[in-house]
Amino acid sequence: MQAPPAPGQQPSPQQIAVMQQAMAAEAQKRGMTPQQFQAAQRAQLEADAKKAGLTFEQYINQLKQQAFQNHQRQQQLAQQQAAAGQQSPTTPGSPQQGQQVPINPGTPDPRAVAVAKWLRSQDLKSRTCILNGQRKDMFKVKRALRAIESPAYTIASKKKNSGLPELTSTFPATEIFKLLPLSLLALRVSKTDPHEGHGHAPPAKPAKRTKGLWHVRIEQQQDISPELHYIFLYEGPQWRTKLYAGGALLLIMAVIMFPLWPVKLRIGVWYLSMGMVGLIGLFFLMAIFRLILFVATMFTVPPGLWLYPNLFEDVGFFDSFRPVWGWQEEKKKKSKDSKKGADNKNAAPTTADGQTLSAPITTTATATKGGAHERRNLTPRIEEVEED
Repeated sequence: MQAPPAPGQQPSPQQIAVMQQAMAAEAQKRGMTPQQFQAAQRAQLEADAKKAGLTFEQYINQLKQQAFQNHQRQQQLAQQQAAAGQQSPTTPGSPQQGQQVPINPGTPDPRAVAVAKWLRSQDLKSRTCILNGQRKDMFKVKRALRAIESPAYTIASKKKNSGLPELTSTFPATEIFKLLPLSLLALRVSKTDPHEGHGHAPPAKPAKRTKGLWHVRIEQQQDISPELHYIFLYEGPQWRTKLYAGGALLLIMAVIMFPLWPVKLRIGVWYLSMGMVGLIGLFFLMAIFRLILFVATMFTVPPGLWLYPNLFEDVGFFDSFRPVWGWQEEKKKKSKDSKKGADNKNAAPTTADGQTLSAPITTTATATKGGAHERRNLTPRIEEVEED
């Protein structure tokens, strides 16, 4: 029996041939062609993915991970039986840090849906990451556990028809959190290189990316540990997205059916479009006029006069037309002489033969009648001393 390919790994030609032979045999048993059998299988998978609340690609990835995980477990079990001669018993109980959580795809548990919905309403300090080209919300397990152990969760779980499981000593926060990966509503991920496995050299100049935006992949072992990262696969009710899509569809249909509009409404739209064209034309005329005015005043009354100086600046709409006029601002340039004077002032004096003179630094101060220091000069001074 050949091992299934790992998630993200392409199957070998031998594995493809075995799968094609198995598909042809199964299609022959059911009296269908391989193409008809493949279409029926795809329709069944799409229906299962819709029931699980996932997209078709996500559901296929989960099935691949489950098959690969089951194959690994069978290998480990065979190795343990060969080494010890008996199967190691598993002790039921709450998972400790680093304990593996098995995934059983299917209909989500209503309690898990309630927990996922409640956690998404909490501040888990989630960050955006990229999984298979899609943006997802990523969070740390420790923040989810803190939220479940908080008094807010206790109050919410006691409400009628909340669906949240109660937090008890026999059903701790880790058990409640474990409902999410078991129902495929949140899965453990790890950071990965988006160019990994492409078989090309890294780019000479790194591409710009958004700060803190990770490319992640789903881990095969869904451990529960405070420092691990999980992503939400539960998106919640998409009523806002559906509302926007419906509005866009109605707008497109209204534009397409423009010839069927009433005559008065079409005339009004025509006048409105002509008014917009006129405003755009006036804007271009004003831009040309202000440029001509600036060029004329630049020679007559320098440095030049601008009409609406903030017209093309990065400001608000109303601020673009304030003030009405203004003079051209001259850039202040530091003179080179002042820089040279400052360098000469800070430079140490030298003698004729190029040696630097050393002199004591003296400070002078003038005092007022009350005895307070009014000015203190800390600049170094050179005192000439007569040679003996």
